[in-house]
Amino acid sequence: MKKIIAVALVVVIGSGFIWLSTRGDGPKGTSYRFVQVEQGDLESIVASTGNLRPVTMVKVGTQVSGIVNRLYVDFNDEVRRGQLIAKIDTTLLVTAIHESETSLLRNRAQLNFAQREHDRIKGLHEKSFATDVELNKAVYDLQIAEATLKSGELNLQRAERNLSYANIYSPVDGVVIERNVDEGQTVAASMSAPQLYLIAEDLSKLQILTSVDESDIGQIQEGQTARFTVQAYDDLVFEGRVKRVRLQSSVQENVVTYTVVVDVNNDDGQLLPGMTATVEFLVETVSDVLKVPNAGLRFRPTEEMMAELMARMTAQREARGDSTRAGGRNFGGREGRQGGGPSGFQGSGFGRGQGRPNMAQLWYIDDEGNLMVARVRTGITDGQSTEVMGRNVESGMNVIAGITRGSVAATNSNPFQQQQQSRRRPGSF
Repeated sequence: MKKIIAVALVVVIGSGFIWLSTRGDGPKGTSYRFVQVEQGDLESIVASTGNLRPVTMVKVGTQVSGIVNRLYVDFNDEVRRGQLIAKIDTTLLVTAIHESETSLLRNRAQLNFAQREHDRIKGLHEKSFATDVELNKAVYDLQIAEATLKSGELNLQRAERNLSYANIYSPVDGVVIERNVDEGQTVAASMSAPQLYLIAEDLSKLQILTSVDESDIGQIQEGQTARFTVQAYDDLVFEGRVKRVRLQSSVQENVVTYTVVVDVNNDDGQLLPGMTATVEFLVETVSDVLKVPNAGLRFRPTEEMMAELMARMTAQREARGDSTRAGGRNFGGREGRQGGGPSGFQGSGFGRGQGRPNMAQLWYIDDEGNLMVARVRTGITDGQSTEVMGRNVESGMNVIAGITRGSVAATNSNPFQQQQQSRRRPGSF
């Protein structure tokens, strides 16, 4: 008894498998691959990548050269404005002050001497015992001595200021992101100040700098919602707002891109500077619409499929004695209202549906097993599915996306074939 039941089960399963494998066969035993029309929400997005970074980062350097004597903070340390964070060796700086002070003493002595000489020559000149040339020379020497003294005072002030620069203070409240020197290292301040630290002012506010292609930049607006993910948290989706679309463009490998700045709230501190963010800019959202995977829209019928459909339409029209009417109606199945015969194809644009903007074709098998086509109008897309609108389209409808066996498979991704088909006469497949 058990053997009989087992044999019966095998027969039933085998019969079901054969029925499923042959369901949807087209001309010459063609078997199709289907995708399903669904009803739901759809979002149109622009995707990009970028890196998280603090809104404000301050590079802390030194204006004087010397050996780094002490470092008081390290990576990730929090600092306050005015806090001492590093110190440069002051030996040479103190020596420079002493030299300036010595020069200043000499300059004062020269000024005193020049002043006394000027007074003496002036008295002699008043008594006509000194010439005008001697008086002018005394005035000149006095003025030079005064200028030299002033220059010496400025040199002393500069040396004292350089000594104060040996103490490096934090210019802002923040967190140390980078430390670029070690104790004992010599830094040389020449044309530009060497960087000692990089301090992020506030890590609770971050921003993402993303590059958006010129073909998509018109869809990005200030205040627009942006979602993003980072590799550290695969299961979390973060949200930000577009702060600015920078006008300056960049060209790389003949591709023009623009930088978009996205503000991000990081109060919980999960996000770290430098993380790579995969960003999706939300352009448009629709709810409760019919959508179909893009493979169904890219499908192109074979000549055998077109011949089968046209033959059935012609036969139905002749059976009704309606062969003289252009654009006949009701040729059966879902497309009964779309037109028939060669003129029906031309009027419906079945041979060139993809050549018109926002128009497409969906090929399917009706309830009677006949190959049919439906013209639809397309809406927004998220890159995987596209909104479709048509009177013959409904949720749960199986749409042909490819050919798995039988006659030569139709391509669903070759743009050259698509262009060739769009130039053919209607019904000339």
